[in-house]
Amino acid sequence: MEPSQVYIRDIAEHVGKTVTLKGWLYNFRKSGKLRFLQVRDGTGTIQCIVFRKEVSEEVWEDAKQLTQESSLMVTGEVREDPRSPIGFELGVSDLTLVQRSEGYPITKKEHGVHFLMTQRHLWVRSRRQQAVLRIRHTVVKAIRDYLDDQGFVLFDAPIFTPNAVEGTSTLFGTEYFGSMVYLTQSGQLYQESGAMSFGKVYCFGPTFRAEKSKTRRHLTEFWMVEPEVAYADLDDAIDLCEDFTMAIVTRVLENNRADLETLERDISKLEAIQKPFPRISYDDAVKRLNELGVEKEWGGDLGAEEETVLSKEYDSPLFVHRYPLAVKAFYMKSDPADERLSMSVDMLAPEGYGEVIGAGQREDDLDVLLGKIDHHGLPQDVFEWYLDLRRYGSVPHSGFGMGLERTVTWMCGIHHLRETIPFPRLMDHKEP
Repeated sequence: MEPSQVYIRDIAEHVGKTVTLKGWLYNFRKSGKLRFLQVRDGTGTIQCIVFRKEVSEEVWEDAKQLTQESSLMVTGEVREDPRSPIGFELGVSDLTLVQRSEGYPITKKEHGVHFLMTQRHLWVRSRRQQAVLRIRHTVVKAIRDYLDDQGFVLFDAPIFTPNAVEGTSTLFGTEYFGSMVYLTQSGQLYQESGAMSFGKVYCFGPTFRAEKSKTRRHLTEFWMVEPEVAYADLDDAIDLCEDFTMAIVTRVLENNRADLETLERDISKLEAIQKPFPRISYDDAVKRLNELGVEKEWGGDLGAEEETVLSKEYDSPLFVHRYPLAVKAFYMKSDPADERLSMSVDMLAPEGYGEVIGAGQREDDLDVLLGKIDHHGLPQDVFEWYLDLRRYGSVPHSGFGMGLERTVTWMCGIHHLRETIPFPRLMDHKEP
């Protein structure tokens, strides 16, 4: 009968007991009649010690044949070991080699990013990549838990859509039974329908932008969470973003300290984040950039470099609100106090990570929205359903979109967001 399995994450509950672990050989070293096996099982890594005098000749021979990433089952006694990173080790009494790995391509030597990206299906086995993806898992759960606990209803948006949300220049198009459709840039327009039905809704899924960009902040396929709230103005959206972000930061600090340490993340930077987050207008942001030696004319959107400079000025995320209307999407409401401005806000993560949230109040007046659709040269017919939301029970409403990968990049303190999704899609990379 095959032995039952114990997971490394639960190993502390089995001190002094004989258990069986099922996993893969992460690393190993030998010293005379000893073999030190670093075994991982997806929940952790533990050192398993094979002493020739304590195992059969068959087990010893199998232990000698082990190679990196061979799959195996090890049985032995759990012992406390203060020198171990997890505080425990396994004294092996039996070992079964399931499959001997031959010529594993990712070795201890330094590999370039391009090579590692081609081996992404294997690279995700590494300790660092697992730490990043475990933090992603925590962020996803924190997002859903917060919104669910606050009474939001999950309102899924379609992937195929006939209309643009964030401009027509970054659409991926495909033929759809004789007509043209596009991969969604955002589920926001559909969330506005949901908000008029349920009051508070959100969608959470993949979005697509055909941006010809090779910066560290861009993917062509990324995940975004988009809450939308009826009877909410711009200030309400900012307050929601703030609470929502604090919930994510708190959860990562509670659940992923070991992963943050693996990544050598400066945890004090996350611990320093607290409400209220600073808030400045776009006008003041432009002035501050020029004071800092970054030449910036009023009227353009903030670029990545400008966001980096601004966000490094603060220990907590920074809200920059009321961008020029001309640089925002057609659905953004104009500022009643200054028609040149929009009721919009971006949240810039500290430490130079830049924008992770884009939020705003939506235009709720039918005639004004019709004028904006015309001004942007968009086809009105594909937006008729969206216009109906202004014809039948229109109310002020607001929402935001948070990029998951950008948020995880910030939580992890890493440079490029390609490591924050299992299989990244970049302008020059679509495999594996």
